[in-house]
Amino acid sequence: MKSRLSVLILIMAACIRFGYAQPYNDTRQVVGVAEFTSTENSPYTRLVTEKIIEMLTNSKRFKVVDRTSRDKITEELELQKSEAFIDSENLVEQGMAVAAEKLITGEIIKIPVYRIKNSDGSVRGYKASVAFQMKVVDVATGLSTEATSFDGKASEECLSPESAVTMAMNSLEDDIAEYFRTNFPVTAKLMKIVKQEKGAARIVLVKAGKRQGIKVGDKFKLESIEMLDGEILPTELGTATVTELKGEVYAECKIGKKEGQAVYEHFNANKQINCTLIVK
Repeated sequence: MKSRLSVLILIMAACIRFGYAQPYNDTRQVVGVAEFTSTENSPYTRLVTEKIIEMLTNSKRFKVVDRTSRDKITEELELQKSEAFIDSENLVEQGMAVAAEKLITGEIIKIPVYRIKNSDGSVRGYKASVAFQMKVVDVATGLSTEATSFDGKASEECLSPESAVTMAMNSLEDDIAEYFRTNFPVTAKLMKIVKQEKGAARIVLVKAGKRQGIKVGDKFKLESIEMLDGEILPTELGTATVTELKGEVYAECKIGKKEGQAVYEHFNANKQINCTLIVK
């Protein structure tokens, strides 16, 4: 498992060399998705991985490194089998800093597909179900979350086995979305105070918006960050509520008067204020 993870980290690091690093102005977290493994020899296992990639992409919160990207990189590595390139420590370090920060892995427990037959024996449709486990690996440390199990509802009768598996995966959309919200909390910086009243910040600009899936009414927890002896010391300042989205990557947020005084003081003391989306 350790060697396999090392290979995945190396491949993600190579994203930089071959054009898969995120643009300088795109601050979304980069997430890799490894092909889900399975003990079953099924031709439909890829559909599970594709659904995870689809949901990550559609959330607009992440830059996703999927199998297509990794295949191109692997081909290039085969062409350039240079020992100096493969063993480059700098490459791995760059990968951890610039390429995928988190890696989603999974194991498919079952993915049965059933043929539904007519009385004469001909096939009229298909049903399917799916169960799998998923976890998130920190690329920098190799540490992972506990595996979380997902067990989808059996699909309705479909015209193809692929559509039956997809329907079974669709039954898990809410559970998977909640898993993403819990394991990938949105964090952002407070960029400026838009409006202040008598020494209290009332409207602030946060660097998180449509692209990160932020909506009007969402709430952020605000923390002032201070470094003491090389360690982070957070001070909770209160909460802010999103009132308006500005472009793709910003949101204006309203702050209560009492909380606004603390935000105003810390911001004008040049302290970094981090904003973490509160998961409902």
